[in-house]
Amino acid sequence: MASALTLDAVTEYLLEARARVLHDLAACRMADAIAVSVLEDALSQRGWWVSQWPDGAPFLVGLVAQDVQDALFDVGSRWPRCTACPTTAEHTLGVEPELGEDPRWVCTESGIAVAPLGALRGPART
Repeated sequence: MASALTLDAVTEYLLEARARVLHDLAACRMADAIAVSVLEDALSQRGWWVSQWPDGAPFLVGLVAQDVQDALFDVGSRWPRCTACPTTAEHTLGVEPELGEDPRWVCTESGIAVAPLGALRGPART
C-alpha cells in the first residue's frame, strides 16, 4: 500500500528540490531564464510523478537535478561542470545515488564527492 502524502507534504518536497537545484544553478552562474524554465518544467513533471508514487518523495531532489542536467545538456549546456579533479578534459558532475536519499554531486571521472546537492560553491572571485 502506497503512503498517502498530503498536498502540503508534496509541496514541501517540491519547494526543497527547487531551492537546492536553483542554489546549484546560481553557484555555477547558470540560473538564467532558460535554466529556471527547465527547472520549473522538471518540478511540474515530478509533481505528477510523486502523486503516482508517494514513497518516492524523498528522492525528488536528486531526480529533479538529473532532469535539469539532462534537459540543459540537450540544449548544449553542461551543468554542473567539474572543477574538483585535475583532469583537463571538460566533464560534469553526476548525482549519486541515482535514486536515493541525501543526493550529492560526484565527479564522473574520478569519483570524488564534491558537495551535497544544493551546496555547490561558485567559482572563486578575483
